[in-house]
Amino acid sequence: MRKISIIFITLVGLFGLVSCEKDETRAVISDNPTAPAFTNLTAGAAIVLQKPDADNPISYEFSTADFGFQSSVTYAVQVDLAGNNFADAVNLGTVNNGTSISLLTSDLDNKLLAMERDETDPQPLALEFRVKATVADAVDPVYSAVVSQTITPYYVPVVYPVLHVPGSYQGWNPADETTVIASLKSNGIFEGYVWIGADNAEFKYTEGPNWDNNWGDDGANGSLEKNGANILSGGAAGYYKLNVDINAKTHSFLRTDWGLIGSATPNGWDADQNMTWDAGTSTWTITLALAVGDIKFRANDGWDLNYGDDGNDGKLEGGGANIAIAEAGNYTITLNLSKPIYRYKIVKN
Repeated sequence: MRKISIIFITLVGLFGLVSCEKDETRAVISDNPTAPAFTNLTAGAAIVLQKPDADNPISYEFSTADFGFQSSVTYAVQVDLAGNNFADAVNLGTVNNGTSISLLTSDLDNKLLAMERDETDPQPLALEFRVKATVADAVDPVYSAVVSQTITPYYVPVVYPVLHVPGSYQGWNPADETTVIASLKSNGIFEGYVWIGADNAEFKYTEGPNWDNNWGDDGANGSLEKNGANILSGGAAGYYKLNVDINAKTHSFLRTDWGLIGSATPNGWDADQNMTWDAGTSTWTITLALAVGDIKFRANDGWDLNYGDDGNDGKLEGGGANIAIAEAGNYTITLNLSKPIYRYKIVKN
């Protein structure tokens, strides 16, 4: 009996030793992981993209990251305007366990044109590039050192990824190119405005001009399901702001009416001057007398959704800077939210 007890104790000890050895071999994340680094990007280079090179590939090569353990690593090459701290970073491409990404010159040009003040007259862009390395959601990514370059794109009409919005208001036609919303950063996040000209309309989202990949909302709870139920607007006909995140499978929508407000308007900052929808041009317009001062555009007589102009370049940004009116007079003002880049015009009559 004593011999059996000794054997049992020995076996328990061996199992404990094996267990400890297994614990010791668990993956440990390094406190100071090695970041990737560009290997073919020349800092300070001044590059002019040329339209004849549109089909030529551009490659970004980099070394691998080391998180202290073996794992699949996803790399993304990002670019943004210099000094913006990558707040509006645009992905040029991603790869798993690779050391380069490649895209056509035309694709890079298309992404850079979206950063221009006026894409019809491209100017040299001061840019910053970095590589982002990710292993898991619970682990902080690491970034390469930033490399700066100046690149001048060439003008072509910018083509953005779009989601189609077929519905009962337009005959359930996914091929209708007038009812789409766009992703300005080509990152799976879409936004846009669509005139839904029917009360209590139903609609869905499709990833092309067909029904092959379509999204609905089974629970009417803001989540998207593939081949899901029709989305119910639940409201009157009007101009709807649509937001979709295909990555997170979420969506939202808001019916909007637009007005002009500001110290230059007859009621100052106290009340909107209502704008009128023009179906022929898919814009909102207003003609009125303005004083010297400032204006902004806002939806639904509130500040939750408003646009100003941060760069004084005719492009609108959510919550952006006031727009100055330098001379009193009668003006016609146009608000265009029906294109991927929101714009406005101020014309003195």
